Amino acid sequence: MSTLIRTGISLESDLLKRFDRAIQKKGYKNRSEAIRDLVRDYAVAEDVEEDRSVVGTLTMVYDHHRPKLTEQLIEAQHHAENMVLAATHVHLDHHNCLEVIIMRGRSSEVSHLADRILSLRGVKHGKLVLTTQGKDL
Repeated sequence: MSTLIRTGISLESDLLKRFDRAIQKKGYKNRSEAIRDLVRDYAVAEDVEEDRSVVGTLTMVYDHHRPKLTEQLIEAQHHAENMVLAATHVHLDHHNCLEVIIMRGRSSEVSHLADRILSLRGVKHGKLVLTTQGKDL
C-alpha cells in the first residue's frame, strides 16, 4: 500500500455545500473518501481511454422471440471466447430476457464486441460498464 499524503483544495462555498450534500446521500464518512473515489474514477476513465486492459459488464434486455437472435448472441460470445468470462441469463417475462456478459480485454476490443452485440436486431437496450482490473488503484 502506498503512503498517505495530505493535500488541500480550494472550492467555492456553494460548490462545497453541494458536494457535502451529495456525499452524505451516498454514505461517505468524510470528504477524503469521496475525493479518493472521484480520483479513482478519473484513473479508470484514463485506462479505458488509453486502451489498457479492463474488465466490464455488458447488461442488455432483448426479445428472445426475435428469430435467430439467441444464436447470434451465443455466436458472438463464442467468437470472443478469450474475452468473455461468464454470462448470466434471466427470463423477465414471456418476451423479454436480461443478459449480463462479463468480459476482460483491451478496452477497444471489449467496446467493439459490446457494440456488435448491442446492434443486433431484437436487442432493446444495453449498457457497457468498463473498469480497471484494480492493479494500479
